[in-house]
Amino acid sequence: MEALAVMQGLTKVYGNTLAVNNLNLTIPRGKIIGLLGPNGSGKTTLIKMINGLLTPTAGSILINGMAPGPETKARIAYLPERTYLQSGMKVCDLVDFFEDFYADFDKNRAFSMLGSLNIPPTAPLKTLSKGTKEKVQLILVMSRHADLFILDEPIAGVDPAARDYILNTIITNYNENASILLSTHLISDIENILDEVIFIRSGQVITHMPVDQIREEYGQSVDAYFRRVFAC
Repeated sequence: MEALAVMQGLTKVYGNTLAVNNLNLTIPRGKIIGLLGPNGSGKTTLIKMINGLLTPTAGSILINGMAPGPETKARIAYLPERTYLQSGMKVCDLVDFFEDFYADFDKNRAFSMLGSLNIPPTAPLKTLSKGTKEKVQLILVMSRHADLFILDEPIAGVDPAARDYILNTIITNYNENASILLSTHLISDIENILDEVIFIRSGQVITHMPVDQIREEYGQSVDAYFRRVFAC
């Protein structure tokens, strides 16, 4: 299967802290992949290096055959764990901002998803509930025609109904040539949409396999297997 992103010997050191340790990983196209690990395992550092927000101490990252830079950032849609949107802006202004900033942004798709949730485009972001803000941010990210979608804790802090909508939005708004890398602690809520999982510990990949293989070989759900591997 064609590789979308390839990491070799990837290492990141902060002072005396080894956050990512000689990591090797290949992300194929056309997959929804869970990036899973306990706090402090290196997930966020890895995500930031893929996005070009951090520079590796050693090793390499290639996305579509290119090192992180303007060209790769234009092909990655990133949903960070914390919102970066201006609370004083109206939803429609945010849509216009994304359309101006990203050449692959689909404005019609964004307004269609907003309409399906009855989110008023003229509403200031600060007037919306936390769950609705999460939906707006996800809609903006998923309205791009990117190659790689990186979603960091997209369902944290929202109610179960909102989680269902968010997961449905994820699986219905990307194409077969793209992939989604999804980091979360709520494994049982998302494992049914995953094709593969990556377990990371101490900055190294310890497992990368299809979820069907976990169920067939170990007779366990992804959540149960995760607890077994990490003894939590």
